[in-house]
Amino acid sequence: MESANHTGIAEFVLLCLSDAPQLHPLFFGLFLCMYLVTLLGNLLIILAVSSDSHLHTPMYFFLCNRSFVELCFTSATIPKMLVNIQAQRKDISYRGCLTQVYFLMIFAGMDNFLLTLMAYDRFVAICQPLNYTVIMNP
Repeated sequence: MESANHTGIAEFVLLCLSDAPQLHPLFFGLFLCMYLVTLLGNLLIILAVSSDSHLHTPMYFFLCNRSFVELCFTSATIPKMLVNIQAQRKDISYRGCLTQVYFLMIFAGMDNFLLTLMAYDRFVAICQPLNYTVIMNP
């Protein structure tokens, strides 16, 4: 009986956006700025909703939770990409890749669930305005 191939995957090599090393600082700065703006915007939404008592309604509750999920969603992938842009060795372990994909899928599912709840909230507010406070009681 012949033996089968028993090779395994230990790590993945991540390809960069460009082979030109002089563009790496530009990409790093661009993606870092976009990441920081995203973090700052979501943190400001969370802070505004939690600090103002007039915004303690179901719509803003869902918006605050969606901002938190988006914060986690972007933080699951972007930091590793920023490290890989600057690093000489551009690889990720198999377990690291699976962990990153796992959290990405969890946060994507949570995001879809929150968007569904937000759509239902607006549906009830528009189609059944008299019953809105009973159905969507905070």
